[in-house]
Amino acid sequence: MKNCLAGVVREFGRLDALVSNAGIAHADQGPIEKLRIEDWNRMISTHLTGCFLCAKHASAYLRKVRGAIVNIASTRAFQSEPNTEAYAAAKGGIVALTHALAISLGPDVRVNCVAPGWIDVRAWKKGAQRAQSDLRPVDLAQHPVGRVGMPEDIAALAAFLLSDQAGFVTGQTFIADGGMTRKMVYVD
Repeated sequence: MKNCLAGVVREFGRLDALVSNAGIAHADQGPIEKLRIEDWNRMISTHLTGCFLCAKHASAYLRKVRGAIVNIASTRAFQSEPNTEAYAAAKGGIVALTHALAISLGPDVRVNCVAPGWIDVRAWKKGAQRAQSDLRPVDLAQHPVGRVGMPEDIAALAAFLLSDQAGFVTGQTFIADGGMTRKMVYVD
């Protein structure tokens, strides 16, 4: 990471922004009783430790230009489904790391977090994975905005948070989920 960032600075002269978005997409790790410590550690290491290391190695460059960081968490930091302990802990850790970094790096570097909800990434998948079935009306109805999210929705929010227009915003987590976490759902 450190060498990669140094190469970016050599090529472009500076580093203005960092978006930390590494992760493992499979949240369900099975029952807690069967969750192997290796799988727990891999989830925490990839999501949370990866985010920490990116910030650690980018901070000196970002301080020089009063840059910004956006960490990508998930609504799973705030709500869960069964068997997602490692994923939820990692994403919750990113939320906490974000506000801690905002205090430690401020006022030179602003640090915010985006917590996406259901984002349809099928168009970004490879080959046969891309040809999954269409979303059902019930999938869309779960969202008060009437649709699931698109990668462009998250990119636009991240771009805003990195911009000078968000110059008074730091230490915050923005939930981008079409209102899904605010809607009460009753199972019939």
